[in-house]
Amino acid sequence: MLEKTATTLQQMFSLEGKRGILTGGSSGLGLATSQVLADAGAEVFVLSRSGEVKVEHDTQHSSIHHIKADVGDRESLRSIVDEIGGGGLDFLVNNAGITQKARSEDFAPADFSRIQQVNVEAVFNLCNLSYPYLKQAKGAGRIVSISSLAAHLGFAEVAPYCASKAAVTGLTRGLAVEWAHDNILVNTVAPGWFPSEINKQVVDAERQKKILARMPLSRYGEPNELAAMVLFLISPAASYITGQEFVVDGGALAFGF
Repeated sequence: MLEKTATTLQQMFSLEGKRGILTGGSSGLGLATSQVLADAGAEVFVLSRSGEVKVEHDTQHSSIHHIKADVGDRESLRSIVDEIGGGGLDFLVNNAGITQKARSEDFAPADFSRIQQVNVEAVFNLCNLSYPYLKQAKGAGRIVSISSLAAHLGFAEVAPYCASKAAVTGLTRGLAVEWAHDNILVNTVAPGWFPSEINKQVVDAERQKKILARMPLSRYGEPNELAAMVLFLISPAASYITGQEFVVDGGALAFGF
């Protein structure tokens, strides 16, 4: 019985032989996710501004390759995607994102544009460039884009970020419908509050108190709790899921009063 169960789980969740791209994986949630995907058997090409791991960590995977890349530069992305895709491409995880904390009346137009470029335009560009390779993936190519609770809730002093993440959710639905018959499944994961670099930029003591009071589970999420959802959506177990957003937030979005 145990052997049969192990075989079933292997068939449902193994990423053996799969190759994919993940952006923004030099630290935090992206790094944790790349490690979980590699643990499941995938070869992961991590694109980041540094092209290397920026924090100390215990796990070293020979199947994780760090590549220096500017996700805002479409032409440089084209050459990287073509090189990786030439060996086969099974999944794309759009994780890179930026924000800036300021009241909207003080927000510079250039800063607004920069956030949209990284959080929205780069996501579309990578999906577009990866399309011909994902289309050929065995068992359906997968795109998982990281959105945010900010796609659903208003947060003060990060309105441009809220707009960008709502756009990611809309883009996911549009691509899922358009590419449904092109062998590509497209979904979004919306994290709540995790110990990420972006959250460190915008959370002070007063805001943290409000955050924890809103969450039914009353704690921040662990990186692997988000990575597990990404793994599920890339795995064979999620073969009938597309155009959906999965909120991983400790119950925050469900909370009323």
